[in-house]
Amino acid sequence: MNTIKFDLHPWMMLVIRSVLFLVFQATIGLFFLNNHLSNLWDGSAAWWPFTIILTNIICLVLLIHFYHQEGRRYWDVFRVDRQHLKKDLLFMLGFLVLLGPVGFLPNILSAQWLFGDPQVALDLLVRPLPVWAAILSVLMFPLLQGIVEIPTYMLYVLPRLEKQGIKPWLAITLTGFFLSAQHVFAPFIPDLSFITYRLIMFLPFAFLIAVVMRWRPRLMPYIAIVHVLMNVSIAVMFLFVM
Repeated sequence: MNTIKFDLHPWMMLVIRSVLFLVFQATIGLFFLNNHLSNLWDGSAAWWPFTIILTNIICLVLLIHFYHQEGRRYWDVFRVDRQHLKKDLLFMLGFLVLLGPVGFLPNILSAQWLFGDPQVALDLLVRPLPVWAAILSVLMFPLLQGIVEIPTYMLYVLPRLEKQGIKPWLAITLTGFFLSAQHVFAPFIPDLSFITYRLIMFLPFAFLIAVVMRWRPRLMPYIAIVHVLMNVSIAVMFLFVM
């Protein structure tokens, strides 16, 4: 009889990003607001790119360590499979046609539904930062997101949940949900409409990525590049609201 060994690491990595987002935002809030707890969350919301940068650094270190424990190199997940290069590039071209609407429309439609104007949601999300902070966000935030976020959920957590006996559909559901739900905490603003908006705006995108990455994990190098570019488009917004 085969026994399934329980491993806490993938379960920890499933939730750790959301926890760290909250911890770092609270820490930043206490530092900049001089312990004015009444304005802790809203006052520190502008600094969410840095909560993600700090979280990504910690998650990257953990992933490298966990892969090393398994006798593997984390960076190998970004190795291009030259044997399937042409097939994978053709797939990515078609996938990008689908990815655009799936990633963009839920954002706009949910903002319109909850706020009456997508600009309201954008103004809550992108707030003025000091020049140095805005520039640092552009330099660090997109790259770290590309090499940490999706690999955490889809290449580390998802397959290891399945190895513990979790059904594929449930593993996809869990990783897709937590990939989307983490955005509630980046930034965390105690407003029901904003929480709902951040929860659902990436949900279709997250489930699509989960399905594709489970089916063809060798696409990670291309997905990472696309993800970096997507986050560059977000980060540069901070340069125009300083």
